[in-house]
Amino acid sequence: MATTKQRQAARKNVKKAQAGARSKQTLKNLPKSTRTALGKEASAVRRGDEPTRKELEAEARRLNIEGRSKMGKSELKRAVARAR
Repeated sequence: MATTKQRQAARKNVKKAQAGARSKQTLKNLPKSTRTALGKEASAVRRGDEPTRKELEAEARRLNIEGRSKMGKSELKRAVARAR
């Protein structure tokens, strides 16, 4: 069980992260074409047309691909395709 001090620190960290996300609004500042591409990719994953990063990492683990935990989704996709 977490101590009072740990809970306070965690609460403070969460508030800091939320404030940072509110102030930066990083998605809003991306170019329109990038936002569109991100939306299309997300909808493809929701429909089941494309695997999620978690699914790709599980497949990479099964294929014993090294460095998979440090790879992004597109890198995992390429590595899995090459290993098949």
